[in-house]
Amino acid sequence: MNKIGKLYLLPVPLGDDADPKEVLPDTIARTIEFIDHYIVENEKTARRFIKAILPTKKQPELKLSVLNKHTEPSEHPDFIKPCLSGQNVGLMSEAGCPGVADPGAAIVKIAHEKGIQVVPLVGPSSILLAIMASGMNGQSFAFNGYLPIDKSDKKSALKNFESLSQNKSQSQLFIETPYRNNKLMQDILNTLQPNTHLCIACDITLSTEYIKTKTIAQWKKEKVDLHNRPCIFIVHKF
Repeated sequence: MNKIGKLYLLPVPLGDDADPKEVLPDTIARTIEFIDHYIVENEKTARRFIKAILPTKKQPELKLSVLNKHTEPSEHPDFIKPCLSGQNVGLMSEAGCPGVADPGAAIVKIAHEKGIQVVPLVGPSSILLAIMASGMNGQSFAFNGYLPIDKSDKKSALKNFESLSQNKSQSQLFIETPYRNNKLMQDILNTLQPNTHLCIACDITLSTEYIKTKTIAQWKKEKVDLHNRPCIFIVHKF
């Protein structure tokens, strides 16, 4: 009977501007050294990352399976078949930690069902870094993913987050597609109460990093351009 391989969860930098060797521990390069099978969101950027963190890795030996919004769920079990024949597999997100706000969670679930050991490795998580730097409640917070696109539904969601944060003393985190950030910011300012706090954590770990927490009233006096910049938004009404 073949020994079962492991599924390694490999964090990557949060943006192209970040030096992988500055934001990732040496264990990532050492792990990539003995893995040839990978599950990735984008083959081109995954290969570029592997080359940057371990230039000696032979690219032709890499076997990459693409997992993104276009991948059919029926394909997922095939991606970790190498583990069942004794080979290790690496799972990468497009940015940050795999399995967190990331399609890789589906692969991790299958790995557990098949008795494959899952090994999470240390790396940058925009969600945790944002809550760390926000000054909000790091003991009780919720990540809510993307807000609804419909304007009335979005307004209801924002008001609900504001209410939850006050009633539960629980900070509420959410994100938006980067090109819609400025529109979301305007919706937030038009919807939430003046004394509600909002943290914007943008371009985390990059040279353009911007992290500030202010009340809605204070934000209305400040102009900030968030267009096409990865952001975490955190709301808390104390």
